[in-house]
Amino acid sequence: MKKFTQILPLFLSLFVVGVMIGCKDEGPHTNPEVKFEATLSGANQVPPVTSSASGRMDGVYDKTTKTLRYTITHSGITPTAGHFHTGNSWEAGPVVFNFGTTLGSPISGTWTLNQQQENLLFSGLLYANLHTVLNRGGEIRGQVNMVDYNTWKTARK
Repeated sequence: MKKFTQILPLFLSLFVVGVMIGCKDEGPHTNPEVKFEATLSGANQVPPVTSSASGRMDGVYDKTTKTLRYTITHSGITPTAGHFHTGNSWEAGPVVFNFGTTLGSPISGTWTLNQQQENLLFSGLLYANLHTVLNRGGEIRGQVNMVDYNTWKTARK
């Protein structure tokens, strides 16, 4: 019995080390780049807008440089302004980033976020919005959400 109690800590230590080695820490929190997307439509506006226009935002956020590279494609619309706003899907929020003055499809650019903006991005509290002469408050909009990690990981191989 004495030999068993002496060797038990060794076996437990080896078991714990084996478990630690066997555990992989994977997921978007360990990847330096995270993919985001949004589907833009008039139905997503607050209040909803009747529009045949549509759009899509695809972006990759680099956690090291805190930079979001985005591309927004759209059809059936001639935007007069475009922005990222803060807010939930059911509310209109303030502008936090302007897409600039070149708004033909595709709209591409980069945005370096501060810590608060990064928190909003990962919390799903940013949306892309394209405005027109007819709909100055926005004609199409889409909530920016993280793409499913496993789907994105598979697509990158």
